[in-house]
Amino acid sequence: MLRFIKQNLETISGVEIFPLISLLIFTLFFLIVIIRVIRMKKSSVSEMSCYPLNDGCEEEEFYQKQH
Repeated sequence: MLRFIKQNLETISGVEIFPLISLLIFTLFFLIVIIRVIRMKKSSVSEMSCYPLNDGCEEEEFYQKQH
């Protein structure tokens, strides 16, 4: 099976560019995600921090329980 795939890929011209394109897309996606997370407002992060624990607590109550 691997020999069949390798033989087919060798016949395609310009196939060596596809791994580079996929790496570029992967890297750009995670850079955009990291930039978005860094630029998020603290109030949004506080609001989202209660989502997994959504037992009716507000952000202030959640922080009071932790400190």
